[in-house]
Amino acid sequence: MFDQYNRRINYLRISVTDRCNLRCTYCMPEVGITQIPHDQILTFEEIVEFTKIAVRLGFEKVRITGGEPLVRKGIVELVRMISNIEGIADFGMTTNGTLLSNFAQDLFKAGLKRINVSLDTLNPEKYSQITRVGKLSDVLEGLDHAKKVGFNPIKLNCVVEKDSSEPDALAVKEFAQRNGFIARFIPKMDLDEGTHGVVEGGEGGNCSTCNRLRLTANGILKPCLFSDSGFNIRELGFEKAIEMTIKHKPACGMINLSGEFYNIGG
Repeated sequence: MFDQYNRRINYLRISVTDRCNLRCTYCMPEVGITQIPHDQILTFEEIVEFTKIAVRLGFEKVRITGGEPLVRKGIVELVRMISNIEGIADFGMTTNGTLLSNFAQDLFKAGLKRINVSLDTLNPEKYSQITRVGKLSDVLEGLDHAKKVGFNPIKLNCVVEKDSSEPDALAVKEFAQRNGFIARFIPKMDLDEGTHGVVEGGEGGNCSTCNRLRLTANGILKPCLFSDSGFNIRELGFEKAIEMTIKHKPACGMINLSGEFYNIGG
């Protein structure tokens, strides 16, 4: 499917939860988080049926996000259900990696083959400061497990102030090269201010070629991370919601005053 700017829209990002076991400073407030009530969260059946329709309409790439997707109960079964949908050429997950050592083998067996792991620094103290509650060793252990079970490629998402010349970014780049991973450097974003940039080593952030829609955990399909626009798939119906969201996809992101990174999928 093509939007009004002749961009082929074929990438669906699915936030399966707004919960997370970390509290990264650039993503979630430390306290005062308003979470989606459990009875409003999309069921696995709704997610799978919506994905089937999206694939039938031409979507080929699917990525599971959160919050932290590995805190969603039964996530391995959801991966298995999505991986069995014919027509998906690229199926991956973005995770903070802290729980990956417990899930890597089961996720791989269930059909997930690609993962992106958030890693902003290799300094344990700084990692704890950024995540407020996280342990760097958990992520490194998770990456080791993921590599051993066969995930390929494994990409590292590193948030930077400006670019990959920063000391923490250079350390992540060297770590990636040493372990056969791919490092991607994401300029720090601000939804309220509309601040965003092109991902170094990736495709994100380039509005002129943006090919994605984002499904929130409570069923709002969004045309852009930096937009307050969204369409309820339960109210409109799955196919109509996709049609409307693509129709209203903006030429470029502006601001988002109604959402946060953790409940849209980053």
